[in-house]
Amino acid sequence: MPTISMFYGILIRMFFKDTDKHHQPHIHADFQGEVAVYSIPDGSLLAGSISPNKHKLVVAWIEIHHEDLLADWELAVNGKNPFSIKGLD
Repeated sequence: MPTISMFYGILIRMFFKDTDKHHQPHIHADFQGEVAVYSIPDGSLLAGSISPNKHKLVVAWIEIHHEDLLADWELAVNGKNPFSIKGLD
């Protein structure tokens, strides 16, 4: 699973061809062993959890990079490497 971004200790990952469980574009956010899965279209939490402060950062990041994430999703579901996306400063 490629890591497409990292900020404030949060790793953002996207699985290749990962459409079975959530059936929609999504990312995996990993912070200190906690993993949460977020919908790309609306930033909603689909599974798991991370700390509330990190959750807010991930949701904001998804909103900022919505178009880039959807483009990466298309690459990943077709088995291609997604591009890195800038984190939060």
